[in-house]
Amino acid sequence: MASEALPQPELTAPNVKPQEVSFTLPKAFHTTAHVHLNFLGHCAMVFLATSSPAESGGSIKPMGSFVYAMPDRTSPKSTIATTLYTSAPSIEYTSRIAKILARRFSIPVYVGCSIDPHGLGLEVEEEMEGLTKIINVIMEKWEEHKKETPVQ
Repeated sequence: MASEALPQPELTAPNVKPQEVSFTLPKAFHTTAHVHLNFLGHCAMVFLATSSPAESGGSIKPMGSFVYAMPDRTSPKSTIATTLYTSAPSIEYTSRIAKILARRFSIPVYVGCSIDPHGLGLEVEEEMEGLTKIINVIMEKWEEHKKETPVQ
C-alpha cells in the first residue's frame, strides 16, 4: 500500500512594508508627530506618537491606548470600535482616529496612540488641525498603497 505524502506548507516571505512618517504638528511648532503604518491585505495597523526637543532622550513615554475599529457593514457612515488597551490621556484621541480611518479605509484598523492633545497644551481648534493633518498624511499613504497594490 502506497502511503500518500502529506502536503507540505508553502513558505512565503511576509509582504509587510512598514512606512514611517514624521512631520511637525500645526500650531505646535516644537512638536513632531511620528506615524508608523502597516497596510496588510485584510487590515491596517497605525501607531502614533509625538516628540519635542524639551523631552530628554532617555525619558520613557507610556505606550498609550490601543483601539480596534471596523466599518459597519449595515451603515457605511458608522464604525464599530473596541478598546483593547486604555490609557486615560489618549483614549479619546485614539478612538476618534481609529473610527475615522476604519470608515475611510473600509477595512478594519488597529490604532495605537500615545498622543495626549491636552498635554500638548493645545486649544480645541489647534487640536483639530493636528488631527486633520495626521489623517490627511495617513490617507495620502493609503492612496499610494492602493495604487501600488494589485486588486485581490
